[in-house]
Amino acid sequence: MILDMSKRLILAALFVWLAPSFALAEGIIADQTFKAANEIVVTFAAPVDRAVVEEVNNYTVFEEPDPDIRLVLQQVALAGDGRTASLFFTEPLNTATTHVVRIRGLVGGETTFKVSKSYFGYLFGILISALLINNFVFTKYLGLCVFFGTSKKKTTAKGMGVVFTIVAVVSASMSWFLYNFVLIPFDLNFLQIVVFIGLTSLTVQAVDTILRKVNPVLFNSFGVFLVLVIANCVIIAIPLIMAGNGYNFFETFMLAIGAGGGFLLALYLMSSVSERLQLAKIPPTYKGLPIAFIVAGQFAMAFLGFSGLQLF
Repeated sequence: MILDMSKRLILAALFVWLAPSFALAEGIIADQTFKAANEIVVTFAAPVDRAVVEEVNNYTVFEEPDPDIRLVLQQVALAGDGRTASLFFTEPLNTATTHVVRIRGLVGGETTFKVSKSYFGYLFGILISALLINNFVFTKYLGLCVFFGTSKKKTTAKGMGVVFTIVAVVSASMSWFLYNFVLIPFDLNFLQIVVFIGLTSLTVQAVDTILRKVNPVLFNSFGVFLVLVIANCVIIAIPLIMAGNGYNFFETFMLAIGAGGGFLLALYLMSSVSERLQLAKIPPTYKGLPIAFIVAGQFAMAFLGFSGLQLF
């Protein structure tokens, strides 16, 4: 009985001692955000002591998943108003991960707060990454067989891109549910490739049947390439990336939309050039696939310009 009372008193004392620091963290820090690749900007609710804020040794910064790995802080610069501090680090920050910042001596104790991106910005970043920055065709060179086969006319390219996006979204959604509610609980991760291929095949067959009834002209223009979607590396890559990164449903959905939109963009760009190449004077040895590979290579070099792009 005495021991229980002692434990309660100790816990109460710890709470009384720690509670002010948490409350102060909420009242002192008005805003925090990532800015440059190696910079965090902190806005205080009121002017603070410049000597304390600009002292690098008063800070402890680490990524939330890895608290034992401390990030090296190079410099802290406080603005003239005494409220905005810029924290500069020696190495680029992984802005996709939440960072924890601790400041000692700010208000007599230790102030702790977290810095992270907006979740909607993170979702939009996944979309833009799959669409432009890491385009599966021009940067990863996946799905080239379907890409070269259906990128000769704009109408076929647009139709194929839309169908591909639908298949990607539906198959990725089903893969996410099956992966999280069947494969992981029953420890069947070694079957994920077989399961993902089966779900893709099921989706393609459903789209094939519906398209045959709804739009026979578009179905006939696709020919054998609609069936090739089953073996398209982009379709299989989406659920594999989802499983490897541990994406939730919304993140998986944005990845599938971005990958499908990126494939549609690649097909449309290539078809636009292909229609013009039919009227151009091309040496006989370069006609067909050789000139197509040259154009695709130029598009790939152009897409390298999106490397390192960050919108949020």
